Amino acid sequence: MELQDIGLGKTRQTRWANVLSCLLLVLADAAHKSDLGTDASTTIINHSSMLIYRLQDLLQNGNSSDTTLRVQTINSDEVKVIHAHQLLLALQSDVFEGLLLNQSVVTLQEPADCAVLFEKFIRYLYCGEISVHLNQVVALHRLASKYHVAALQKGVSDYMKTHLASESTQGHVVSWYHYALRMDDESLQESCLKFLAWNLSTVISSSEWVTVSDDLMVSLLQRSDLVLQSELELFSAVEGWISKNNPDVPIIEKVLRSIRYPMISPSHLFQIQKQSTVLASYYASVQDLLFQAFQFHSASPLHFAKYFDVNCSMFVPRNYLSSSWGSQWIINNPARDDRSLSFQTQLGPSNYDTTKKITWNALFSPRWLPVSLRPAYSESVSGAAQSNRLEEGKPRLVVTSAVSGLDFAGVTFQKTVLVGVRRQHSKVFVKHVYNVHQSTDEVYDFLLHADLQKRTSEYLIDNSLHLHIIIKPIYHSLVKAK
Repeated sequence: MELQDIGLGKTRQTRWANVLSCLLLVLADAAHKSDLGTDASTTIINHSSMLIYRLQDLLQNGNSSDTTLRVQTINSDEVKVIHAHQLLLALQSDVFEGLLLNQSVVTLQEPADCAVLFEKFIRYLYCGEISVHLNQVVALHRLASKYHVAALQKGVSDYMKTHLASESTQGHVVSWYHYALRMDDESLQESCLKFLAWNLSTVISSSEWVTVSDDLMVSLLQRSDLVLQSELELFSAVEGWISKNNPDVPIIEKVLRSIRYPMISPSHLFQIQKQSTVLASYYASVQDLLFQAFQFHSASPLHFAKYFDVNCSMFVPRNYLSSSWGSQWIINNPARDDRSLSFQTQLGPSNYDTTKKITWNALFSPRWLPVSLRPAYSESVSGAAQSNRLEEGKPRLVVTSAVSGLDFAGVTFQKTVLVGVRRQHSKVFVKHVYNVHQSTDEVYDFLLHADLQKRTSEYLIDNSLHLHIIIKPIYHSLVKAK
């Protein structure tokens, strides 16, 4: 059938009648509800799958089509022709409604990755269902955004948020972040940024590290929730990024000044000054920070705080995984019973406190009820009822110091608990992070919605709960810095 541009005259009315007639025939076989009350004779006849099948058939065969979409690949002579129906396109997209208002043949320019998926995208408009693959999500999200298909846009965005840890050959989270930034998708942007921060050790060892943009690098280095082995590991990664990307001088200086040098031991500070070519080239821009770091390591933190402002990010530890800062804890069969763990951490990052250790005790309970909600144990309450009531308890994690009333002048402690989720090639990705202050023993809302009874729980890896407890000393000035 040859389609021509027409007005809103008799020809178009006839064409609309044909389309509507076709749809009415399909809808006659669709979901039918009998409103006869709530008695046993009431039933629902559901032919929705047949409706979807017939709508797909309508698109595939071009029956009663009144619209032609010519999808041309940008910078190519390739053109794909799709015979469609204005009514269905307009119902799903106000953009298509506007494009088809006074014409029945529309030429659309699309980049190659979108053009190859365009027919799949149109099929979604007919049946409301689409298969999504990791390497197609950006193109599908771009199409959904361009043509204002809000449901698909949200669906793809949600897919991306739940597949940040999925394995891909080139890595994808950095590129997804840059895409979300361009599309002004703040929710996806924050999800990507959080994943990168919480799994930075994995990211810096991957090929996508060098694809990090200047702005993303600056944003990451400003965060205190970065999860990595040490600040020295971060410095080495940043040095490699600078060497590969050769950013502008202001960016290099800003990035180098974002390294928290007081968190690096004096021996390693001497080493990077001696061996780092990047630091040698820009030594003047960070000389004051290095000097301050050496001063920090040479005196007690309390004495240092009398003369320098320690209430800034430079003196706040990140989430370091080395044993000096905490302990990994793998709990096998976590739904079985209570567990405990004891570990030691260094009093603080200052070299002055290297030999000073604090012992911490951790208690994990898979099912715990506050005393106020516990059943009264009596002969009148059966053992089965008591057991069922306790099954309603939530997982609990308590971290306390072995020294009662722990109080170090000028230092408080933040407790951070990382929860690892499903492995990809023997790697554990951090998906949940809980933070509590020194004055709080119990981790608030710990695994509140986790079902540890299920082996398929997203919180378990091979039926084990992977935790990493980090103790972060936070300094504060007792006397105003001079």
